[in-house]
Amino acid sequence: MKEYFKRLKKDRLVLRLFILSFLIIVINFIVIALAYTKLPPLLPIFNQLPWGEQRLASTPGILIPPFIASFYFVLNIFLSAFSYEKYPLIARILAVTTCLIGLLTLLFVIRTITLII
Repeated sequence: MKEYFKRLKKDRLVLRLFILSFLIIVINFIVIALAYTKLPPLLPIFNQLPWGEQRLASTPGILIPPFIASFYFVLNIFLSAFSYEKYPLIARILAVTTCLIGLLTLLFVIRTITLII
């Protein structure tokens, strides 16, 4: 198992993108922690649903997007580590995708919090 991650560490682009993704996800949780006490009991999290109560979630629902980003972060690291030897391009695409998911999640969280506060 360690040999897979050693191969992944040799590619600086992949390593830097995964580190950046991790930092973005941590910033997500920090932003939420700083604003959590100021949030109202219901938040508009599910914006793709029709207008009304279906769009709303309770205050802990603001943690759903960062947890999903964290899940994809872990999943993509493992997929990259196992596929890097045969397909390095796929590992790089997964790293870029993970970074974009984290960044878009951060933008969603910041926009939702600033909309409400």
